[in-house]
Amino acid sequence: MHLHLNGLRQSTVGHTAIGLWRHPDSQAHRYRDLGYWIETARILERGKFDALFVADALGPLDVYQGSVDAALRDGIQTPTDDPLLPISAMAAATEHLGFSVTVSSTYELPYAFARKMTTLDHLTAGRIGWNIVTSALDSAARNLGLDKQLAHDDRYARAEEFMEVVYKLWEGSWADDAVVRSDVFADPSKVRPIQHDGIHYRVPGIALSEPGILRTPVLYQAGTSPVGRAFAGRHAEGVFLSAYLPSMARTLVDGVRAEAVAAGRDPSAVKFFAIATVIVAETDAAARAKLADYQRYASVEGALARWSALMHIDLSTLDLDKPLEYVETDGIRGMVELFTTLDPSRTWTPRAIAEFVGVGGGGPVIVGSPATVADELERWAAESGVDGFNIADPVPPVTFRDFVDLAVPELQRRGLTRTEYEGGTLREHFYGPGVTRVRDDHPAAAYRFGGR
Repeated sequence: MHLHLNGLRQSTVGHTAIGLWRHPDSQAHRYRDLGYWIETARILERGKFDALFVADALGPLDVYQGSVDAALRDGIQTPTDDPLLPISAMAAATEHLGFSVTVSSTYELPYAFARKMTTLDHLTAGRIGWNIVTSALDSAARNLGLDKQLAHDDRYARAEEFMEVVYKLWEGSWADDAVVRSDVFADPSKVRPIQHDGIHYRVPGIALSEPGILRTPVLYQAGTSPVGRAFAGRHAEGVFLSAYLPSMARTLVDGVRAEAVAAGRDPSAVKFFAIATVIVAETDAAARAKLADYQRYASVEGALARWSALMHIDLSTLDLDKPLEYVETDGIRGMVELFTTLDPSRTWTPRAIAEFVGVGGGGPVIVGSPATVADELERWAAESGVDGFNIADPVPPVTFRDFVDLAVPELQRRGLTRTEYEGGTLREHFYGPGVTRVRDDHPAAAYRFGGR
């Protein structure tokens, strides 16, 4: 078993852990400081992580009590900065660490977005990935030109065409040998317009950037609704999961792998990463004391505000001690399922949800010595079928540093994680040295120059 590790962050004060920015050791308020991001990248590269995954949200969290007030009081994803902009600096400060970034297909234009990602492909030397989201916040829709959020399945239909356009731009517009740099810079006969004329997008011209090392960035996706699983089965190389039991994660893994087979892909080509919060210390007792210390700063109201926005359910209107029931929403349906239908053995109330996610953010909280942590990560991976973990950082950068200094050496000693990087690009971290382009069974491959 070889576990892949990503660090999980958002350019904000409060992300997975709610209220812990108040802890005296937390540097979360430094999210505006480039040095904070460079330090983070160097810590993760020292631990031989695949990538730093930077999440994002395009609107304030305003569902709870119909107001942004609770989000502002606890700094929950509000304020938040653009996740793309620190990547160049982090890439300059590292050699191997990849960078996966969340960008919404609903609010980007594919022509401009393709250029942004190709630019990062160039500047990171092939260490860039894209977490494809369709955005679930009504506040984002209202502030980005829509009267309200598009319906859940409509967002995915729009995303399908978005993917077609960017695949044509990344894979099909420029030949590998189009740039000659002799008497001419680029051979016009080897650069072609994509001539896309679809339902949502019309893009007649050529890609504005010459191809990067990857061409198509490494593609991640996190949707676990039925339509989200089908989308992931077609497009994702990596899938991010939120589940607090290995059995729940196994259901999601098996579902997406089945969708990959249905899409004509090798199911083993899709890698799965479960969110996990790891509190590690020299001994189990010291780790438990550290968790208890962190829990003193967790905010129940803040957690309710975050999960209200994720699920599109104002939890302030419900009885906090009455079990939550599944409802169809235009929010993140996988998050609604997480606390309603995925685990029939447990019934969740809003208060119990808030207390549970205060430090852990919807995944397991693994607490203990390096040996205890390694045991649990190994068990979790074996039972769930995931390929690795998104390691959260509730007290940045302390919890990342603790994990790298204490847990990683034990994982390496057991042969569970790499001791050295073998390839230079993010896709090579996935598939091994020499694999920089999408696999032949991936839909992007059908658009390669010289193909259709």
